[in-house]
Amino acid sequence: MKPKLWVKQVRSVIGQNAETRLRIKGLGLRGLGSEVVVDNTPSFRGAIKRVMHLVKVEETDATNVKAAMPAQEEK
Repeated sequence: MKPKLWVKQVRSVIGQNAETRLRIKGLGLRGLGSEVVVDNTPSFRGAIKRVMHLVKVEETDATNVKAAMPAQEEK
């Protein structure tokens, strides 16, 4: 099974240029705290590289978001 990338938006797109906003939207992220699992392909990796300052990324092999989420840290 091909590994996938778990992506979570951790910073807002307010104040970012239009291209950055479109990249976030293209990844499937809808706002602060949203999470998606995308294929580990060069096109997705390139988009993630451009918005790395706004997202958190981990490699996973799960197919849905709930299974891919890393363990929650206790406060």
